[in-house]
Amino acid sequence: MRLLPRSLFSRLVLVLLGGLLTAQLLSFAIHMHDRSELLMQASGLQSAQRIADIVNLLDTLTPAERQKIVKVLAAPPLAVSLDRPLLATADADGETGARALLFASLLRRFLGEDRPVVVGMAVGGPYPGGPYPGGGAMRGPGGTGEWTPPMMRHGGGSGGLTFVAQVALRDGTRVTFDARQPQATESWPYRVLLSIVLLLVAVIGVSLVAVRWATRPLKTLAEAADELGKNINRPPLAETGPTEVARAARAFNTMQSRLAAYLRERTQVLAAMSHDLKTPITRLRLRAELLDDAQLRTKFGNDLQEMEAMVASALDFLRGMDNGEPVQPVDVNALLQSLQADLRETGGAVTIEGQAARPYPGRPQALKRGLANLLENAIKYGKSAQVLVNDDAARLQISILDQGPGLAPDQLSKVFEPFYRVEGSRNRDTGGTGLGLAIAKNVAELHGGSIELRNRAEGGLAAMLVLPRRSVRGD
Repeated sequence: MRLLPRSLFSRLVLVLLGGLLTAQLLSFAIHMHDRSELLMQASGLQSAQRIADIVNLLDTLTPAERQKIVKVLAAPPLAVSLDRPLLATADADGETGARALLFASLLRRFLGEDRPVVVGMAVGGPYPGGPYPGGGAMRGPGGTGEWTPPMMRHGGGSGGLTFVAQVALRDGTRVTFDARQPQATESWPYRVLLSIVLLLVAVIGVSLVAVRWATRPLKTLAEAADELGKNINRPPLAETGPTEVARAARAFNTMQSRLAAYLRERTQVLAAMSHDLKTPITRLRLRAELLDDAQLRTKFGNDLQEMEAMVASALDFLRGMDNGEPVQPVDVNALLQSLQADLRETGGAVTIEGQAARPYPGRPQALKRGLANLLENAIKYGKSAQVLVNDDAARLQISILDQGPGLAPDQLSKVFEPFYRVEGSRNRDTGGTGLGLAIAKNVAELHGGSIELRNRAEGGLAAMLVLPRRSVRGD
């Protein structure tokens, strides 16, 4: 899926944070539900206890004294009245009916089972002269005469709960209570929210550290593998950390040492072959000089010169141009001007536009050989070479343009293959050994860069050498 992050670190973080957030949200939802129920029960218990205390007090008073006491006690959040009609029994269906029956059972526990008690409940704000939403209308005897408790008629907020309870005193007098529950029971638990947020931040921080710690060895291994292609003699990986990481590092180091040993053996064999070939070539050159036929002597000399050039080119390529030359600051402008002067002596036309802003850290001889091959190709096939230099903080780009016939699109990448030539013969007069561009590519990769060929819209070929402004192989 395109929406999923590409890195392993991002995917692990996404999974961990997704699971953590889901767990926290579910935990918070359960907490809010349980908290609401507990607070409702606690507030109902407190109201039931107060109503029981008032009923016990009124039982000991005369009717005249009750009127005075009721006026004193009838204050929010509890309204008390002695002149209400009889309420209907609460309906047990629904949540409000169940809460009303629970409140009635609390009152009977405090007052005794023999005390007549009728309880209803209203949900929401004041509804003058109308029914209570969710709790049904409070009715007088026979189910008629809808009315609104004083607590609701005179305000008291909205969104809360009101228990309406009617209790009979010992002498038969009915006392009606409107017990408005505190609005605080419906507020958000900010302390709980703060603790959840702090816990979430702490766990997220620990998760990020843990995921980074777990994925860092993979990143190190990937960087080492990428660097291995540029520097086979790079320092080995540290074989530390968890067992799996240490085993992977050990296997990588073993692979690197075997590759390095193979390349050293190959280079030694090629060096020996080159030395052995030079000896008979030198003898043949001496014998050719003894020939009386000047024309035949010239032909032998050209063939031997071609053989020497082919041996040297093949050896340079197979060594990868990495012969231990140290990295040092290279004056690219002076290097290009030197190549321009050399090619002008042989009749090549080279122009240079732009310049490098500062020296480039590289291997001078390797860079000279790679640029020389590109310039020679441009002059050989395009009659002239135009060099464009673009330098910035990230990279140094050297483009070499010619005015030749260009290449077929399917050959733009093939010409970098060793010994591949557009012209199929091995005649140096029609194309050389087929190693020039391969060596130039090796030089670019040796410096962590790249080289690309493109056909120009106005005709000719453009060879673009891009060298990054960073440490190169072996630095």
